[in-house]
Amino acid sequence: MQNILTMESKKNIALIAHDNKKPELLDWVVSNRDLLASHNLYATGSTGAMLIEKTGLALTRFASGPLGGDQQVGAKITEGKIDFLVFFWDPFQPHPHDPDVKALLRIAVVWNIPIACNRSSADFMISSPLMAQQYERALAEMIAR
Repeated sequence: MQNILTMESKKNIALIAHDNKKPELLDWVVSNRDLLASHNLYATGSTGAMLIEKTGLALTRFASGPLGGDQQVGAKITEGKIDFLVFFWDPFQPHPHDPDVKALLRIAVVWNIPIACNRSSADFMISSPLMAQQYERALAEMIAR
């Protein structure tokens, strides 16, 4: 048995960035502001505060990543309330909440949501024709039970 979750044409997008990747995420969001404004946006603590201040976009903020924000995003993924994840993370710098980051990325894969970890993948995802339409994603067999 395979469960299907439908992503509506208005997507629920989580935006996260490690500290030294925040300027890159901000630049990407500014470049795609008009398109992003037509979707529901979510972000972890300081990333969300920065995006609100610099872009004026409406978004829902979770706690800071190290304070549980990554886990909050993961929970929303399991509830079917986040459709895809834009997470500009730094693979070269250790972070005290690395286990949370790994758990978030694992949840995103298990729940079969698109993940962009850098500007190129985010550009490809947001420019996909699938952004403007419903999309049915299959859930892993273990979830479908």
